[in-house]
Amino acid sequence: MRVSVIGANGKIGRLLVERLQAAAGTVPVAMVREEEQAAALREGGVEAVVGDLEGDFTSALDGADAVVFTAGSGAHTGKDKTLLVDLWGAVRVMKHCIARGPRRFIMVSAMRAGDPDAASGGIKPYLVAKWAADEWLLRSGLDFTILRPGGLTDDAGTGRVEAAARIERRGTIPREDVAAAAVHCLRTPETVGQVYDLLSGDVPVEKALR
Repeated sequence: MRVSVIGANGKIGRLLVERLQAAAGTVPVAMVREEEQAAALREGGVEAVVGDLEGDFTSALDGADAVVFTAGSGAHTGKDKTLLVDLWGAVRVMKHCIARGPRRFIMVSAMRAGDPDAASGGIKPYLVAKWAADEWLLRSGLDFTILRPGGLTDDAGTGRVEAAARIERRGTIPREDVAAAAVHCLRTPETVGQVYDLLSGDVPVEKALR
């Protein structure tokens, strides 16, 4: 399975590429914005392409069987980039997938994206962008799974999570466990059409995402 990782230079994206590279039967295709980033990945044996969600990204999807969208504008950019990358960039990728494939699409979104009005302050525009991208995916006809992790940490993953269509409590989750969840979803057809809130928990990823 060839998996296009959009946002492969992000923290989740890098962990996902490593897991896909190590897993049997999966080949990651890492999309990054800079040639230097692509060259570093190639030195590690990863197939990498340069693409820009605000420009041309289509080469990253050539021959792919699935796509994982992990891209984000980042905490240090303005609301314009949140709109152009987190929302419109995601929609552009989805439109390409509808027209030319691949059909399997995993979105790494954010907890509370289902209800942005429950948030306030600087994070709200980000959650609105994620809500709109998620809604577009829900209506796209693609074989989607949406992962909505809570607060992200750089702690070592445990392989154990709490997952549900909606989790009321607040919490955190290691980025490594989000990457593990994405890999599991790629291998598990039963996760197609599902939306999961994700937090650290006590249940192995394979059992939690059912």
